[in-house]
Amino acid sequence: MSKDDEVKRTILPVAREELRVGVREVEGASVRVTKRVHERDEEVEVPLEATALEVERVPVGRVVEAREGARREGETTIIPVYEEVAVVEKRLVLKEELHITRRYSQRVHHEEVTLRQEEAIIEHTSPPQSRESS
Repeated sequence: MSKDDEVKRTILPVAREELRVGVREVEGASVRVTKRVHERDEEVEVPLEATALEVERVPVGRVVEAREGARREGETTIIPVYEEVAVVEKRLVLKEELHITRRYSQRVHHEEVTLRQEEAIIEHTSPPQSRESS
């Protein structure tokens, strides 16, 4: 190699760029849910039913030929009560009837009860401002 060849040769430095890709967590917007329970007292009406039986003795004192069973007349059940009476001859006498009447009643009962109601409160928050410059 000659001196002329050495002078003409130029060395250029070569630069190389590298790229690194990664992921990092950044805090963003968030949501906060709060739940409140409200209570209120409220009066409610509850229908209550009751059944009562009323027994009435009804004297009859009538001579009958044969026994009859119990019978119904509306809400009343009639149960015959017999007695054999000795006379010169034996006769069947209807002594009395039991009249049993069913009576219905209904009344409104007031009761104070506590009712609960839940309410959800939702708050949205903005993401924090980044201090980094691009």
